[in-house]
Amino acid sequence: MFPNLSPIAPQAKIRYSVSMQNASAYIENSPLSKPLLERFLRYVKTYSESSSQEADKGIQPSTPQQKEMAAMLNSELENAGFKNVQTTPFCYTYAYIPASPGFEEKPSICLLAHIDTVEEVSGKDVKPIVHKEYDGKPIDLPYGITIDPKKDRDLELAGQEKDTIITSDGSTLLGADDKAGLAEIMTACKYIIDHPEIQHGPVEVIFSPDEETGHGMDNVPLNLVKSKCAYTVDGGHIGELETECFNAFKTDIVFTGLSKHTGSARPDMVNAITMASYFTANLPRQEAPETTDCYQGFYAPMEIGGSIEKSFVSLILRDFTTSGMERRKAFVEGLAEVTAGAFGGKAEVTHKQQYLNMKQTLDKHPLVVQNLVQAYKDAGVEPKFTPIRGGTDGSRLCEMGIPTPNIFTGGHSYHSRYEWASLSQMVKATDVLIKLIQIWAK
Repeated sequence: MFPNLSPIAPQAKIRYSVSMQNASAYIENSPLSKPLLERFLRYVKTYSESSSQEADKGIQPSTPQQKEMAAMLNSELENAGFKNVQTTPFCYTYAYIPASPGFEEKPSICLLAHIDTVEEVSGKDVKPIVHKEYDGKPIDLPYGITIDPKKDRDLELAGQEKDTIITSDGSTLLGADDKAGLAEIMTACKYIIDHPEIQHGPVEVIFSPDEETGHGMDNVPLNLVKSKCAYTVDGGHIGELETECFNAFKTDIVFTGLSKHTGSARPDMVNAITMASYFTANLPRQEAPETTDCYQGFYAPMEIGGSIEKSFVSLILRDFTTSGMERRKAFVEGLAEVTAGAFGGKAEVTHKQQYLNMKQTLDKHPLVVQNLVQAYKDAGVEPKFTPIRGGTDGSRLCEMGIPTPNIFTGGHSYHSRYEWASLSQMVKATDVLIKLIQIWAK
């Protein structure tokens, strides 16, 4: 084994389900804490919300603010000492750290995080609040939001550990998804650059746009990438290590009816709005996002609209197995057909693949995961394999032949005004990255 050159004291260990005892002391003693927190606060204040509507039209980046975020990161990468820094026309920011002398032939690895935030909750004018040595009491934010540890076991543990917690002011989300990942990659790589005694192979980074829209890897510059494996830093609670995710499809159903004056509608009128509503009401209630967890898939209506003559329903379908996904697609087709037949209208169903389960690819490259497991353990973190109930840019990269598991960030309650991040967990994620870079140089 190589010498322990990590900045984290070996006795400061966190396990997934075991209290840290005193997170405040751990944060105080780590040289990573201050630059990591400063970066994170700067990043979340930078507006970079994406637009699924524009992304679905093939526009990338889907919003101009993502270009501004990319330009800021580009400048920061150059100032930090990265090489070949560039931002592509599609807003992917790429850079790399050359290998230590004598380690040029070691495998290159690529680290990824996404720059955009979700559109369902505003990410504009984020005003982060740092709760130092959090005491475990309910957090009352200025805009009427209360984050209650009685409803959040992870937050309760953070209070017991006197952790430093970061929230928004309640008027927006925080943006830890995925600006925690951005800050952790930047902090880990800057530490590597500033400490030449840490021997390492080549390290590439990519900061991507439009991950939240499902289009994050549509135009990824694979021509620049030399690495045969990659790691996304886009997870949640400490210890989570994700090597499998949903198979994902987007399904659009168009119902066609027959419009007629409502005063003389009988018996000819066929109301497409009624068909769309009937279809949605008959989706299995026990297989919805709000009634499933772990390895259970679901049907999720995301949008409904239209007129008497023509209405539509947009769904997302999720399942961990290929056979399960085929069953869901067949069910939707059958329900649409029965609905149209019952009302005397027509239905057209279109399925579009979004991403596939990464497990099949990662199972073919066990070393990629084994080295990550070792990095967790070397950093004092017990890995816990959890399925992603969603997808990451790593899902798409696996489809492209680049095995890409996902690393925790320390963010919690994503995509909501209740979002918060744990500074101690963010520091641990950063240390995992430093350890991972070292392990690949063995």
